[in-house]
Amino acid sequence: MHDASRIEATILRLVAACEPGRSICPSEAARALDPDWQRLMSATRRAAIRLALAGRIEILRKGRPVPPAGVKGVIRLRARPDAAG
Repeated sequence: MHDASRIEATILRLVAACEPGRSICPSEAARALDPDWQRLMSATRRAAIRLALAGRIEILRKGRPVPPAGVKGVIRLRARPDAAG
């Protein structure tokens, strides 16, 4: 099993590699960690929520930032615009 800090680091690395304004699917982080990535999806979503609550990334629904608390459904992740550069 992958620890939370490794999942968080993977999310941060992937969103940092995106062009400004672009986002990733949480499954991209899970896939980067394990060929059996589906089992990591819950932990990956929890890691994304922690990172968003800490102000390190944004969680998007339908292309718009949403509050991380209680987020449901399909989400995407991106670096905070003020963190670019």
